[in-house]
Amino acid sequence: MSIILGILTVILIFVAVILIFLVLMQPAKSDGGMGAAMGGGMAESAFGGETSNVLSRATIKAAIAFFVLSFLLFLGNVYQRQRATATGGALPNIPVPASASTSPTSTAPNNVQAEILKQLQQQMAKQPAPAPVAGPAATTAPAPAAPTPAAPPKTP
Repeated sequence: MSIILGILTVILIFVAVILIFLVLMQPAKSDGGMGAAMGGGMAESAFGGETSNVLSRATIKAAIAFFVLSFLLFLGNVYQRQRATATGGALPNIPVPASASTSPTSTAPNNVQAEILKQLQQQMAKQPAPAPVAGPAATTAPAPAAPTPAAPPKTP
């Protein structure tokens, strides 16, 4: 999901730059200002007499794309945050019991490992069992009965 959000962010920046240039290229009502400095006259010669219509339509489309991308990025970040908090977002914290002695002994690591193992088993026991997967019923043949061992021959 983070890859998609990164790609959408790059596209949003690109659309924002295009939107800025489209706004600056539009000629002002008095034919002065930044529109003339950014080539307002050249845009008119490139697009013909309908320059203001072409630039206005392109600005409207770029603004719509900007707002749609912004909203999609917002929803994506909300989804990602909710998913991280629902799954815990981090590894569980397991407290390590303090050892009775300060000097390391050969049995201390085994006691700590046993305690951690017990805590993990308790946490797994608290979690609900996963739901069975719905699908075609497995056809398993019953296990063959083990043959009974032959009795040893009687000796007279």
